[in-house]
Amino acid sequence: MKKSINGLSFFWGATYPFRILKILRTHPDLLSYIIVPVLINVILGIVLYSILLFLGWQVSQTVMVNLTTYLDAVLTNIPNWLKTLEYFILGLMFLVKLFLGIILLILTGFILAQFGVILGAPWYGKLSEKLEKLRTGKVDIIEVGIILDIWRAILFELKKLVLVIFIALPLFLFNFIPIVGTLLSTIVGIAVSMVIICLDFFDSILERRRLQFRQKLQIIWKNLPGSAGFALVCFLLISIPLVNLLTIPFCIGGGTLFICDSVLLTGTLPDKN
Repeated sequence: MKKSINGLSFFWGATYPFRILKILRTHPDLLSYIIVPVLINVILGIVLYSILLFLGWQVSQTVMVNLTTYLDAVLTNIPNWLKTLEYFILGLMFLVKLFLGIILLILTGFILAQFGVILGAPWYGKLSEKLEKLRTGKVDIIEVGIILDIWRAILFELKKLVLVIFIALPLFLFNFIPIVGTLLSTIVGIAVSMVIICLDFFDSILERRRLQFRQKLQIIWKNLPGSAGFALVCFLLISIPLVNLLTIPFCIGGGTLFICDSVLLTGTLPDKN
């Protein structure tokens, strides 16, 4: 079971969200820590998709109407022999609309995961503890008191927000560079999303050890490409409508198993000082 950090391949890490299925077959009692959060996710999902998809659809429709008006004005002023460009432009508009729809679904799934992890934290914490006990034979918890615990949780969310904002501004500026800038900002944006996903789904087991934010980032970095494979699969699972209502517990359980195998059982946990 023990593996070196360098031995954790991308594909090995990608399997972790599904490994909890095998454990559930032999320990069905763990389902009690999954059913309630799933019900919370369903209710939350109905609310989020109703609001965000409606608002997002309105925005995308406004964008498409403005784009259509602009293109109609352009097409009326071009020579007849270039009228065939109309079909190309219609195809391009379809791709833009499809792209906006996909982005909207991914964004909604990402927001659902953020709120789902917070609201389901009591059950996810217990699930993570049980899985750690099964994997390593013990559970390490550093008690700090309820007040400090809440304060750490608030700081964790604020630091994630600062991380996103710190990177989002340069990404916005990159978009002014044609083609290359857009491609670069998309790649970096996905990478940042995967870091946030790892932070969320690894946090149940790492926070019990009261690690600092930078130490959690250090664990993600040192366990590449395994952590990237894990994050990519979780990214896909929380982006698929309806499916994402069920998959958050599996991502959190998979994150706990990943940390057990790649950090705890290999003795590579960062020093808490």
